[in-house]
Amino acid sequence: MSYELKSPGGLAGEPVRYGDSRLLVRGPLRSLDDPYVAFLGGTEVYGRFVEFPFVDLLQARLSMDCINLGSVNAGLDSFAQDDTLIDVARNARLTVVQMLGAQNISNPYYRVHPRRNDRFLAAQPALKTLYPEVDFTEFHFNKHLLCSLRDISAQRFEQVREQLQRSWVDRMTRLVEELDGRVLLLWLRYALDAEAGFPEEPVLVDRAMAEALRPKVQGLLELKAASAAAAQDISGMIFGPMELPAARHMIGPKEHLRIAEALASGLEPLLRA
Repeated sequence: MSYELKSPGGLAGEPVRYGDSRLLVRGPLRSLDDPYVAFLGGTEVYGRFVEFPFVDLLQARLSMDCINLGSVNAGLDSFAQDDTLIDVARNARLTVVQMLGAQNISNPYYRVHPRRNDRFLAAQPALKTLYPEVDFTEFHFNKHLLCSLRDISAQRFEQVREQLQRSWVDRMTRLVEELDGRVLLLWLRYALDAEAGFPEEPVLVDRAMAEALRPKVQGLLELKAASAAAAQDISGMIFGPMELPAARHMIGPKEHLRIAEALASGLEPLLRA
C-alpha cells in the first residue's frame, strides 16, 4: 500500500469556535443565518486526517448548510456542558447526534475532563470503596482505567459497566430533550484492534441502550464502518510523519463517502417533512 505523509495543516476546515464555546470544532466557520443541519460528535464526525469529512460531503448532496460540531476526543459531556453549541444545534432544522462511548462521561464512579472526555480526572468515593486496592493516580485515560478494573475483578466491573450505561442513557435523553427531539441518531460502529481493550466503538453501547432512545428521536441510523487500516483506506488521508499509527485507527475518505451516502438517504425524507 502506498500513502503520502503530508502536513496536517493541509486539511481543509481548520478548527474553529462558535460564539462563547470553549470547544474546538471542525471548520470552516459557517453562517448560522440560513437553514442548516447540525452534527454533534467526536473524532469521526470531525473527520480527523480526512480532507472532506462526511459532513462536508453531505452539504453538496442536501443543498443546505451542514455545521460540523465534531471535536477530536469529545464525548457526550463535551456537548452537554456547552450551552453555545447546544444553542447552535437547537436552532438547526435537524441535528445528527453521534452515539459516543459510554466510558467518556462523568458518572457516580469517576469524573472525566470537561472537554477532552477521554481523559480520566478522579475516582469518586463509590469507586474507591468498590476497588480499595487500586491506586487511581496511575490512570490518565478512561479506557485504561476500565480495562484494569475489569482485569482485577470481572464481577465488580459489571457494577461499573451497568452504572456507565445507565448514566449514558440519562445523559443522552437529556440532550435529545434539549434539542426538542429533532434528532437523527448516528450509531457508527467499527471494530477495534485487540490491544484497544474493547471489541468495538462506541465502547459499552449496546442495542438496548439504542432502543431506549429510539422513541424519543426522529430516527436512528446504524452503520458498520471500518478503520482506515481495515478498509485499506489510508491513501488520501492527510497526516504528519509521526501520525501514521493514529491515522490507521481513524475512518478514511472512502468510508466517509459511504457514511455520507447513507446519511443523505436518512436525512432527505426528514428534511422534507
